[in-house]
Amino acid sequence: MSGKTASSAILLLILGNFAATLCDAFIKMAGADVPVFQFTLMRCLCMVLCLLPFLGQVNLSNPLEGVKLHFIRGSIWVLTTVFLVLALAELPLATANSIFYTAPLLITLLAAVFYKEKLTGMVILAAILGFIGILVILRPTVISTGMTSALLFALGLAVSSLLIRKLPKGQSLFHGMLLTHLCALPFAGGLALFEGAEWDWSLAGFALISSICSILYGMSCLLAYRFVASSEIASAEYSGLIFAMILGWLLFGENIDLFVGIGAVFIIAPLAYISHRDSRKRRLLLAQETFV
Repeated sequence: MSGKTASSAILLLILGNFAATLCDAFIKMAGADVPVFQFTLMRCLCMVLCLLPFLGQVNLSNPLEGVKLHFIRGSIWVLTTVFLVLALAELPLATANSIFYTAPLLITLLAAVFYKEKLTGMVILAAILGFIGILVILRPTVISTGMTSALLFALGLAVSSLLIRKLPKGQSLFHGMLLTHLCALPFAGGLALFEGAEWDWSLAGFALISSICSILYGMSCLLAYRFVASSEIASAEYSGLIFAMILGWLLFGENIDLFVGIGAVFIIAPLAYISHRDSRKRRLLLAQETFV
């Protein structure tokens, strides 16, 4: 499975999204009363340990290249992990994942603000429909911790994704991931000390497996997007919501909510359309260049 063809890249993304959903499931399994900061520190330590076998990917001539930006991204990783744990502790797996899928919309909107990228009418419509989708899914009567945490997780993910553009050119994925999580350790450790919870080794398994699943997702994206245009395969990312509904039902006895399905359509359908439209434009351009 090389990822060099669209079909193999799509399969890689589907498998990667299954791993990402498993990550969420194992975090949810840790329990609603989990000491959040301690669990975040455990995940950070596990991520570093899991990445150590890839030390060969690190540029040893300049191992701390871009360290300031990695420190910022590491701090954001800590906060988004905290929000992720809080969201999954309260919300059903499919509901939380539906809200997480607003991250691509937030990336587009924030890119317009910080990188002066042009906002098209379709993108603005997608943002409006995405907001309606959130309201349909959550049907909020009061603003809960889980709802707020899910939205803040999506926002943190969007900001962190935008900062990738500023990372040093040519730095490998594993070098960047290792440096980011090493930079996250002081912040995560400080929060765990502040929390003061008794160390619970029973959480280590959940932290380790969820970390492995996160790395597998990152590797699938690296392989899938390396050779194939993102617009041709990005819609495969939405398979994660289907996995969230299935795993939520199998592992946690969650009902498949009609409102989650309707809201997910409001969020995902415009994104899928934009991806399909961009793919068609790219194919037409290639065809025109062929006949020039």
